[in-house]
Amino acid sequence: MSGRRTVQAVLRTRVPPRLAEAIQNSLHRLGYEIQAFPGPADRRRMTLLRTRGITLVLDVGANAGQYATRLRDAGYTGRILSFEPQGGPFRQLERCVRNDPGWEARRLALGDEDGRAEIHRAANTFSSSLLPMKDRHIDSDPTSFYVGSEAVATARLESIWEEVHRPEDRVWLKLDVQGYELHVLRGAQSVIKNIDVVQTEMSLVPLYDGDVSWRDLVDWLRDHGLRLAGLEPGFDDQQTGELLQADGIFIRD
Repeated sequence: MSGRRTVQAVLRTRVPPRLAEAIQNSLHRLGYEIQAFPGPADRRRMTLLRTRGITLVLDVGANAGQYATRLRDAGYTGRILSFEPQGGPFRQLERCVRNDPGWEARRLALGDEDGRAEIHRAANTFSSSLLPMKDRHIDSDPTSFYVGSEAVATARLESIWEEVHRPEDRVWLKLDVQGYELHVLRGAQSVIKNIDVVQTEMSLVPLYDGDVSWRDLVDWLRDHGLRLAGLEPGFDDQQTGELLQADGIFIRD
């Protein structure tokens, strides 16, 4: 997820209002926002995980493991398989999974081809993408500019499905791949019928060369039996107030 980073914390003591405001303002200047944890989105996600009987979360575009860590902190105890192709974030991800036997990490980019590709590395790491970045993205978040590239392994989800999936699993697929979402879904076309929930980042305006609109993702997932059941705000332009990306949660009836 691009844009302002959110720090979520369980508040165990009461902070005086003026001190809380000063802390929040200081974090805003650094590009962070602090919220109580779990927030409404976390609670709603946990309800969906529970009512859908999810046993496996495929965390695609894991970065340093932030999404999966939030799932664990919110109470999810099922299996997690995180995919992250970049060397730096993957080393942090490995430290996260070290003491969690139900959480596995693979250094791999998912897409619609098996092989190798060049990923563009962003200064903030979480805006990195296999696609070139548009100026609108950089204008909205100056920390997202590209600082280099890195050769990474790529695979279709359908190529590794038998390795990662058990017949009894109910699967939640999370995509945070910076404009590459439809590539990942096309690489999962033969197994998408086995996926119960998809959470995917959706662009409301073009941010990467070759990305697709939110309408394309909604249509593709609808055509494969998944309907939109929730929205979570994502990356916004701090100067204009426009929402640039949001997460859509799609469920199979």
